[in-house]
Amino acid sequence: MLRLRRAELAAALEADARRLAGVEARLRVIESEGHIPTSDVVIKKIPGWGHLPDEVWGRVAELTATAGTASPEAIGPVIGPLYVRLTELLAQAGIRPSGPGIARYAPAPGDESVTVHAGIQVAVDADHAGARDAGIAFVDLPPIETAATVVHHGPMADLLPTLQILAHWIASHGYVSAGYARELYLECPPGDESAWVTELQEPVGRAS
Repeated sequence: MLRLRRAELAAALEADARRLAGVEARLRVIESEGHIPTSDVVIKKIPGWGHLPDEVWGRVAELTATAGTASPEAIGPVIGPLYVRLTELLAQAGIRPSGPGIARYAPAPGDESVTVHAGIQVAVDADHAGARDAGIAFVDLPPIETAATVVHHGPMADLLPTLQILAHWIASHGYVSAGYARELYLECPPGDESAWVTELQEPVGRAS
């Protein structure tokens, strides 16, 4: 009983820490209102991820789950275990990642729920001998013809201010969002989230 209680308290402390991180991120956003830097936002086309010879990235191996909202504090506890499990399954199937990870999101049933897709680039097809029974989905991502992009430095728990920069730029430059931003994980050294480098790629269109 004592061990169970200890586990419950540890889980509660972890949840409180995530909520506190979210509150601190929101406070930084509020403090920065009126002087949000937008010079680092770039409009560009994002190539497709697939197995065709003329495409830049390879096929994506991914797992999915549902988060209650699209907020960083709701997605964090979902996407982290997905990547841990995906890495394990790829290793068991004898498949090595051939490029960076990429996360994408889509609306899910429910008022604010989102489907979380945690993916890693791999240079194999879906009928790879080691992948058939691994329980992994293999997908080809279509290109994004027009994306507003910005690079986020640091932990994903601190993503909210960067999302605010991106949203402010989109609104102030005559664009409208056309979906959730993809997250391309350029650098993710283990054990040091402060050194992470992530590019956000939000599909946009011209405001009418």
